Amino acid sequence: MHSKTFKIQISGRVQGVGFRPFIFNLAKRNNLVGSVSNNANGVVVYINSSKEKATLFLNQILKEKPEVSIITVHSIEEFENIEYTNFTIIPSKSNVQINIPLTPDFAICNNCKAEIKDSSNRRFNYAFTTCVHCGPRYAITTKFPFERVNTALSNFEMCSDCNDEYTTSENKRFHSQTNSCSVCGISLKLVDTFGKPIEEDQQEIIQKVAQYISEGKIIAIKNTNGYLLCCDAANSKAIQNLRDRKLRPNKPFAVLYPTIEAIKTDFDITKNEETSLQSRVAPIVILQNSKNTKINTKVIAPNLSQTGVMLPSSSLLELIMQELKKPITATSGNIHGSPIISDEKEAQEQLMNVADYFVHHDLKIEFPQDDSVVKFIKEKQVILRRSRGLAPNYLELETQNTEPILAMGAHLKSSFTFVPNQHIYVSQNFGNLDNYKVLQRYEQTIQQYENLFNSKPLTILVDKHPQYQSTILGKELSQENNTKLIEVQHHKAHFASVLGEHNLYESEEKILGVVWDGTGLGDDNNIWGGEFFIYQDQKIIRSNHFEYFNWISNDKMAKEPRLSLFSLLNDETRHLIKDKFSETEWKVYSKTLKSNTLKTSSVGRLFDAVASALDIIDVNSYEAEAAMLLENCAMSYTNHDYVDLLEVKNYDTIPSELLIQIVTKAYKLDGTSKTYIAASFIYTLAKLIVNEALKNSIKTITCSGGVFQNSVLVSFLSDISKQEKINLKFNRKLSPNDENISFGQLMYFNNIIN
Repeated sequence: MHSKTFKIQISGRVQGVGFRPFIFNLAKRNNLVGSVSNNANGVVVYINSSKEKATLFLNQILKEKPEVSIITVHSIEEFENIEYTNFTIIPSKSNVQINIPLTPDFAICNNCKAEIKDSSNRRFNYAFTTCVHCGPRYAITTKFPFERVNTALSNFEMCSDCNDEYTTSENKRFHSQTNSCSVCGISLKLVDTFGKPIEEDQQEIIQKVAQYISEGKIIAIKNTNGYLLCCDAANSKAIQNLRDRKLRPNKPFAVLYPTIEAIKTDFDITKNEETSLQSRVAPIVILQNSKNTKINTKVIAPNLSQTGVMLPSSSLLELIMQELKKPITATSGNIHGSPIISDEKEAQEQLMNVADYFVHHDLKIEFPQDDSVVKFIKEKQVILRRSRGLAPNYLELETQNTEPILAMGAHLKSSFTFVPNQHIYVSQNFGNLDNYKVLQRYEQTIQQYENLFNSKPLTILVDKHPQYQSTILGKELSQENNTKLIEVQHHKAHFASVLGEHNLYESEEKILGVVWDGTGLGDDNNIWGGEFFIYQDQKIIRSNHFEYFNWISNDKMAKEPRLSLFSLLNDETRHLIKDKFSETEWKVYSKTLKSNTLKTSSVGRLFDAVASALDIIDVNSYEAEAAMLLENCAMSYTNHDYVDLLEVKNYDTIPSELLIQIVTKAYKLDGTSKTYIAASFIYTLAKLIVNEALKNSIKTITCSGGVFQNSVLVSFLSDISKQEKINLKFNRKLSPNDENISFGQLMYFNNIIN
């Protein structure tokens, strides 16, 4: 019987993951003839076959697909007849409108790890060993589709051995776009702080790096996503040197371990934490210190009982760690507050007073990214920083927008969301846009996305705060390109992000949105941050909030927890904290308080106030330090006799000042244990949330905002909600902090009726 031609279209994360060679080999196994190629929507397959055999083939594809691929849509249809004589991989056309996800970077796979350790293998000790299942993707992309010519590797011509691998269907590197080896590939060089060459022999470089780190030196290592600053995690002097030179007095450093077994020796980890550490994202995972933790945690993460830990994400790091065989601190290669550096010249200039030695390589990084950071609360993953391995796709949702949209996001944990086609691209975290270099990187990446997708936005969404750099830039871009400009209130965007993540817009029930963070301009021009919203019928209504208190000294208030406490105490109790200020400061702030008109409902500042009231910290050295230390204090309380400090009642507005008075009096006057008060304060907040739901007869609560990165709060809230049979939803695919604002702006624009 004469066979027909069938067209199979596969969409999702299917480029840069070995999908075409997988299809090729599967077709050969099934004795099928036809072709496979990348197209604007993913991967398209044509085969000569019967309907039954074609359907069976599609089912095999879905069942056996490459490990790192994600299929979101698939279809099969009979096509006009084409007579094929064999099965071929067709090179991609690059002049089409692209409608596919970008492929994120993948951590080194176990096969490549084995190869670089095997002295009989041609990739023994080659620091840029990759295959179709691992290696940089997003970091080196210049345009679509993901072909070698459209990556930073286009400058490296494959040698005959690599080309044989690339063209041999049985080889694991068949059609591997990042294929290279020590003969034709990327080269390392080791230089001193002035850029003077020390070593160019690749194996010697690895050995010398291990030697220098063991001697207490600080090394800047160019990984495939940007530079890392590394030193011995057991050497307190080296770590302190890194702190001093990087101008980072207390903010925690991450620690890179050689193996999962080494991590298990130092930490008691859960199955989920172990899986995450060994995943293709290879994120930094926040782990609880144990009595076996041997690294110098007091200098690595001062005053905290948790450490951020990761495994090597690349062949380069794998080789260094196998040579060293001990953990090292590994923090972003930058001056504190600036974006991660990926350029050799910039690294030498900016880090010459930080690093003793530099390891450079000659692969250009198009999209520099920090390492992603996650932690687990009640066995559920919470993303703290969404970057390498996670950015930039949002695969769980296709948008029906008919025109390109750019959502500019927030100011501190900045990200943008771009919709040039049916897919949603949420960028990596850039950081604080007050820093000029961060703003430059943010602006440059928007431009790169426009070029990558050959698309300019016709609608730009911005935060309502007129002084956010993201808003200022959004307005400039809107004027330049004559686009629509729409403002979305900060906390409503947070709420909209969770509703979007959990597909709750079609819900017929009322949903409570709890959005707690440090700052954000409200609709009444006050600083919001302790908000309760109700969503129903495509509308968001602010139903309650924490009682307003004075916002004084602008940005200084977010940096000095003592100011939040000063603002929240009344005349009867304020004298209890006079020793936290000089006489001059006391007079100035007292005067400011009397004339102040700007108010806030910020729960982030409440956490600051409690941290100061308990004499934990009065002035932050990094963002959210007070909140992290208070969380740490509450976690160390092991009894279960914490109480609801407010004995929750149906407050019209939640009494911020009363809560702080209770905390301060209990600690200063009654001498109650600070760990007990910290736990009780957070327990009270959890009770307030559930009470608000019960008061409004609501069975689903969604939570967003930086405050919901707090493990203790989320744990209490989960337990109480369970008792009351209330559904609880958090940001899971995105971070609860301001990284989700750009996505929330898009969700608000698409789903909410003003």
